[in-house]
Amino acid sequence: AVVSTQSTGEQAKDAAALRAVREHVYDGCRLGVGSGSTVVYAVKHLAELVTTAGLNVTCVPTSFQARQLIIDHGLQLSDLSQTPELDVVIDGADECDPQLNLIKGGGGCQLQEKIVAACGKKMVVIADYRKKSQELGEQWKKGIPIEVVPMAYVPVMNKLRSYGLEPVLRMAQSKAGPVVTDNSNFVVDAKFTAPHNWELLETKLCRTPGVVETGLFVGFASVAYFGMKDGSVSVLHKPPV
Repeated sequence: AVVSTQSTGEQAKDAAALRAVREHVYDGCRLGVGSGSTVVYAVKHLAELVTTAGLNVTCVPTSFQARQLIIDHGLQLSDLSQTPELDVVIDGADECDPQLNLIKGGGGCQLQEKIVAACGKKMVVIADYRKKSQELGEQWKKGIPIEVVPMAYVPVMNKLRSYGLEPVLRMAQSKAGPVVTDNSNFVVDAKFTAPHNWELLETKLCRTPGVVETGLFVGFASVAYFGMKDGSVSVLHKPPV
């Protein structure tokens, strides 16, 4: 018997990524490639599929990390100036509720992820069982990642407090000072204690001067694949309106 060295969480990510790639990538597909740990598995399976089936797939990344993954696997790299319309976008999430509302941006890539997601006809979410919640905030305790123009971070944080949120400027791990995104902005993590009307909150946040984008993805995802503890994959479709 082959003994896997992967942890249950990693096996779950791998299983979800495989299902999503098999069911949504096809010849001639223009694909948005998300960011994060689960997407690493998706790109691996995508490269295998392209090689074995000889598919022609154009890949548009959502971050420096995604771009490197595409290049490292020898896949066809494009960008939104050349490929502004995408057929499918495959991306991870930090949390997902039954309506397929998402919190993203734990890795600080939420701005480019949302731009790319908005260019796709369909957004496919891949994650492990730890990201599946009945209500946002149930599993993910770090708040909503908000990308903020550096000069505005103090007034923005004051505004967030007035909205009933608890903002924290995200600090870097291996650098003195704050996290700086791929777009040279700061990230403020806005913690919340009770569920909100996510669509209203998202609108309010985006109307706050200095806020570039938020990690709340409301109405973007069409389907979510969750790798479960037992090795199966749970599929959740966006409820009909």
